[in-house]
Amino acid sequence: MHEPSAHDPAPVAASAASATSATSTPPGRLAPLGLGLAALGRPAYITAGRDASLGDDRSVDAMRSRAHAMLDAAWERGIRFIDAARSYGRAEEFLGAWLAAHPERRAALAIESKWGYAYVGDWRMDADVHEAKEHSLAMLEGQWPETLDALGGPPDRYLVHSLTPESPALADAGLLDRLRELAASGIAIGISTSGPHQADALDAARTLPDSPFGTVQATWNLLEPSAGPALARAHDAGWFVVVKEAVANGRLTPAGDETDAAALAAADGQGLDALAIGAARAQPWADVVLSGAMTPEQLDANLASRAPATDAATLAALAALAERPEAYWAARSARTWG
Repeated sequence: MHEPSAHDPAPVAASAASATSATSTPPGRLAPLGLGLAALGRPAYITAGRDASLGDDRSVDAMRSRAHAMLDAAWERGIRFIDAARSYGRAEEFLGAWLAAHPERRAALAIESKWGYAYVGDWRMDADVHEAKEHSLAMLEGQWPETLDALGGPPDRYLVHSLTPESPALADAGLLDRLRELAASGIAIGISTSGPHQADALDAARTLPDSPFGTVQATWNLLEPSAGPALARAHDAGWFVVVKEAVANGRLTPAGDETDAAALAAADGQGLDALAIGAARAQPWADVVLSGAMTPEQLDANLASRAPATDAATLAALAALAERPEAYWAARSARTWG
């Protein structure tokens, strides 16, 4: 498998916030950034400040050009991990076209994609429903060839999209056997998690007999760090850990309204988005942290991130930002697609 190269490998002081406390970790290098295409592959999404970043033209051509420009910017800055999904509109298609234009780059890249959600928004900003979830063998068999066709070949990592504890994917023998077949072919099979019970879903997937899974992409940020202990357990068991939504869909950026977090970032001498990204990159169990940047300037701000200060007052203040998982995910579900 192609793994991401490190960007900015200089040693830093790391900090860790768990669901219940914040503790310092030994100095070490920050996890490298990857580029996530969730906000770049479709006209509507839930990221705050998207209008200012993308403007009014959300045509396929405009979004393709934006995605390719961001992929170029990521490549030029040393980012080698790219994340997409079947439900991210045309993200796989945009990525596949970019790869076809730069075939010499493929061997240096780690490409991750996901199945289990379908994009049903019909490229409309005002669609009533943008995604439809189905964790079945039929869905996998339908979406796997679509991924191969869009990317021009297999991804390095292929994940069940938004696995939850009640997902039938955890008990479907035929589906699990098919995933084992893909794993035996050299594809790293994994899960992404969402919702207030991410830790339960991850632990269940990890402890399955003859589990086909070895990668997890989970939400972890200063407002929702509850999956941290489970991610540490997975990492200790040899899993590859990818952090998504480190800026909480824009809440932990200048476009959000998290005043306490903004004050902490100012006191720490960095921007709010940099503080949020840096806190995620400093987690000792994080292998890659995804940037959802929509402009090169946002990407540069993410790359400039560093670990927060490790004094007791700062660590306590960071831990105090955490919300109850149920409240965090309810607020996320209520966000407007725009």
